[in-house]
Order: sequence, then C-alpha cells, then structure tokens
Amino acid sequence: MSSPSRRPADRANRASHPVLSIREIALLSLLGALIFATKFALASLPNINLNSLLIILTVVFFGWKALYSVGVYIMLEGLVFGFSVWWFSYIFVWPVLVFVAMLFRKNESPLLWAVIAGAYGLCFGPLMYIPYFFINGGWEMYFAMWVNGIPFDLVHCGGNFVLTLVLYRPLHALLTRLVGNS
Repeated sequence: MSSPSRRPADRANRASHPVLSIREIALLSLLGALIFATKFALASLPNINLNSLLIILTVVFFGWKALYSVGVYIMLEGLVFGFSVWWFSYIFVWPVLVFVAMLFRKNESPLLWAVIAGAYGLCFGPLMYIPYFFINGGWEMYFAMWVNGIPFDLVHCGGNFVLTLVLYRPLHALLTRLVGNS
C-alpha cells in the first residue's frame, strides 16, 4: 500500500500524462503493425510503401499518440531486419513526419496531404543519412550517399504522392467507421 503523502503527486502525474485506454493501445499497436505489414508486402517495389500515408492518417485520428504506432513500427523493423545504423535513423526520421503532420492535422485536402507525403519522400534519404555524416567521414560521404540515393528519393516522392492522393479519402473513411471521427 502506498503512503498517503504519495497519492496527490500520483494524481497530479496522471493528470499531466494521460493514460492510453486499452482500446487506444490496441488500435495504435495494430496501426503500427499495419505500417510494418504493408511495407513488407510492398518490399519488392523499392521505396513504394504506405508508411507515410498510414502515419499521416494515424496523426489525423490520434494526434501525438501516433508516436506509439511509429514506435511499434520501428521496433518491428529492428526485430525483423536487425538493429543497425539505418534503424537508429528511423528513431528520428519517422517522428519528423508525425511532427509535420501535426502542423496540418485539421486539413482535409488529399492534395495537400499528397504534397506533404511526396515532399517527405524526397527528404527521407537526406534525413536517413544524418548519422552516416558522423560515422563515415563528414560532408563528402554524406553528399555522396545523398546523390547516390536521389533516384530512390524521387521514386519515394512519386509513390508517396500518388498513393496518398488516391488512397487518402477511402482509408480516411474506413478509419472513421472503425475508430470514429478525428
């Protein structure tokens, strides 16, 4: 049994850090697993995936709680593919998308979300290479990796743009039915 002097502090701590409901834990975990599963299913198509769209939709419906889904996704990536430098990049690269999506969370335009997803796909490579700047020898290596990855970044940009433009409304409608209004 806890001492009476700790109870008010416990209540204050709970008030400033809201607890997720069991339903939210389940939904956010499933969304994180869905991000991983769709990426795995589309793995034969380089840099074509639903990650950005699904993260954007998770932000639209859950706000900052989308970071839990992103965390589940990142952990699954590490557990299945191993923990290497690229994995540590994911720890900050995917939350960047959550932050950007939070800035536009109330937006309902599939075109704006497609532009954001496309721009994120274009910036993904340069963001991923930041740790390599420190590990592999500075600007020269960073620049060489970035230039080498430009074709993949362009594919990532185009794939994100088209998939978000085409699938945003139907997936938003589906999530509205499953989760409720955003």
